[in-house]
Amino acid sequence: MRGRSVRSLLWLGLYAACASALADASAQQAYCEWQSADFAIASPLCGLDGDPARGRALAADSHGGNCLACHPMPIDEEPFHGTIGPPLQGIGARYSAAQIRLRIVDEKQLNPMTIMPGFYRDPALANRIAGEFWGKTFLSAQQVEDLVAYLVTLK
Repeated sequence: MRGRSVRSLLWLGLYAACASALADASAQQAYCEWQSADFAIASPLCGLDGDPARGRALAADSHGGNCLACHPMPIDEEPFHGTIGPPLQGIGARYSAAQIRLRIVDEKQLNPMTIMPGFYRDPALANRIAGEFWGKTFLSAQQVEDLVAYLVTLK
């Protein structure tokens, strides 16, 4: 029973972080279609350039990307890091920007059993979404590209 309650708390925390990101994404751009090939999304979403500094801030922001909720990361000024997801230190040495992009956009393309949400998954595929979040992605295309730009620096 303890495992079930821990999972429930984790889901609740992940849902709260994602809902907060959706609520804060008032400057959302129109959704840009993307395609994956060879376990990657080759082109930046909407043709945008990412900024590593903004990506780092977003990764640590509990009301934004909130990567720290699940992943240990080299962000030492933040005391609490999750342990559910894999450590992200060195991800830029293991994966290309295109491979990282797919993992952020829709990890279910790689691992259908993951609990990681698709942060830029096609909103038309969503179900059981509260009305004010309908038709929106968790992160904007710019935020995804900022995260990609930061994560590729983690060698």
